Amino acid sequence: MCPDFVIEVRSKTDSIIYLQNKMQEYMANGCRLAWLIDRYGKKVYIYEPGCAIIEHSGFDIQLSGEQVFPGFVLNLGEIGNF
Repeated sequence: MCPDFVIEVRSKTDSIIYLQNKMQEYMANGCRLAWLIDRYGKKVYIYEPGCAIIEHSGFDIQLSGEQVFPGFVLNLGEIGNF
């Protein structure tokens, strides 16, 4: 069983390579959208099936979950320093 949508936030003890592999595993198992938020590297990785991984530097970004949850938007800039 695999979720349609995943948001993973890197914690201090997480390896970014481990989390990137975990995201790839979700995608291989049918996940439709996954966001990996790297708090320490200040990057966001967006995963969608059949697409190249999109990487954004910084958190001044608005993420849209429209593909899976119409109307869902996460404005990372408003969250601040999480």
